[in-house]
Amino acid sequence: MDIGLIGVAACLGLSALGSALGAGVAGMSAIGAWKKCFIQNKPVPFILVAFAGAPLTQTIYGFILMSALRTGGLSDIGKLAVGVFAGLAMGASALYQGKCAACSSDAYGETGQGFGNYILVVGLIETVALFVMVFFLGIV
Repeated sequence: MDIGLIGVAACLGLSALGSALGAGVAGMSAIGAWKKCFIQNKPVPFILVAFAGAPLTQTIYGFILMSALRTGGLSDIGKLAVGVFAGLAMGASALYQGKCAACSSDAYGETGQGFGNYILVVGLIETVALFVMVFFLGIV
């Protein structure tokens, strides 16, 4: 049995799981903010889609690292460790990015202000996943 393939699969699977959870949370909040705007007859900010979609990029990072793991020269145990730990870290980044994006959608939908501040925080959380991908690519 090639346990290295478990790590390869885990890298993409765990990062994608985090993206799905994060985008789900952020998307639900964007829908709620839009509903409030419709009820109050306020303009509906389409820009909230940026918050809802932000966690999806971690799936791309997981795919890039997964591709490198498949062809990399690590041992099976090394592939397993990198895949599981990198996938978990990128997935957690996506989940918490989605939670911050949800708060951002609510705040922006209510006030119509602060988009730059909100997207900055969402971007900072994105940086964690980028660092994980880059640093683990260095190991692979």
